[in-house]
Amino acid sequence: MPSAASPYRPLRVLAVRAETDDTRTLVLAPADDRPLPYRAGQYLTLVQHEHGHEARRSYSLSSSPALPEPLAITVKRIANGLFSRQLVDRAQPGDVLLTTGAAGLFTLPDELTDVRQVWLLAAGSGITPVYSLLKTLLATQPQLPVVLVYSNHAPHTTIFRAELEALAARHPQQLRIEWLFSNAPDLARAHLYKELLESLVRQHAVAGPTELLAYMCGPLNYMRMCTYALRELQVPPARIRRENFVTEPASVPPLLPPDTEAHPVTVRWAGRQYEFESRHPDTILQAARRHDLRLPYSCEAGRCGNCVARCTQGRVWMSYNEVLTERDLAHGLVLTCTGYPVGGPIQLEIDG
Repeated sequence: MPSAASPYRPLRVLAVRAETDDTRTLVLAPADDRPLPYRAGQYLTLVQHEHGHEARRSYSLSSSPALPEPLAITVKRIANGLFSRQLVDRAQPGDVLLTTGAAGLFTLPDELTDVRQVWLLAAGSGITPVYSLLKTLLATQPQLPVVLVYSNHAPHTTIFRAELEALAARHPQQLRIEWLFSNAPDLARAHLYKELLESLVRQHAVAGPTELLAYMCGPLNYMRMCTYALRELQVPPARIRRENFVTEPASVPPLLPPDTEAHPVTVRWAGRQYEFESRHPDTILQAARRHDLRLPYSCEAGRCGNCVARCTQGRVWMSYNEVLTERDLAHGLVLTCTGYPVGGPIQLEIDG
């Protein structure tokens, strides 16, 4: 069991449910009997130590904090996945997992008064965080129309199919689901493509593009296509939210920051203040690690948002960012895993 000063929280597996042949939902409870707060659409970062090395993987929460249901993550087995194979094939009730807690920016706004319809776009296991968002919307926003466009290979490989059908039956005036299966005889409905998405939005939108809010999760090319289609329909970029499951480092070398000199970094986190120096080629996250400061992180690729911090003084330059929106950047949010201090000292604040 982690000590009181440990950055990890222990989670006990209460149950394991089979969703499809290669996907399991793990029902969890904090083993230290302390609440683990989270928001719909967030993920848990799990931690594993083997042979002196630490590995982290993030899995979306499929439970909803708006419902009286236990914490749950849904995991699809990846062929070469270290964590996913163990969780899908061997996890059982009574196991204890370590987590750094919930994180992620794929969440609902605090206020939805200027939103007249929500569009949820999911492909395959991308339904996991979307399912959490959907349940939360239905529970807390009963007057807000929701459209879910869900792409899969076949009905029997569709995660949460029965649960989604039940939700649609209980909320016929609020929820519409468009099912797309790649094995369908009608090729025009086999995959989601730009023209089909544009057609669906034109057919089912109940408001103008500036009053829609869209969330998407799936393969990168799928999300790029969806983003392009929504932008063509004049949906503002700030109204389009994406969640990346693929978090490998970019295939091209990172860009060189405009300032490669060493600069002081001050971090306020968990009620304490830490000071260290950061200099290229180390990112802020890597520099902190060299000083034995284990800041939050997961992908180390600028794609998940687990390492997000708020810059309250100075300037941070990022070599890659696929998660922070223009609004996030305007509020001073930065990614420490791809960030470098430039031009002088910086101060960062990290929630938690």
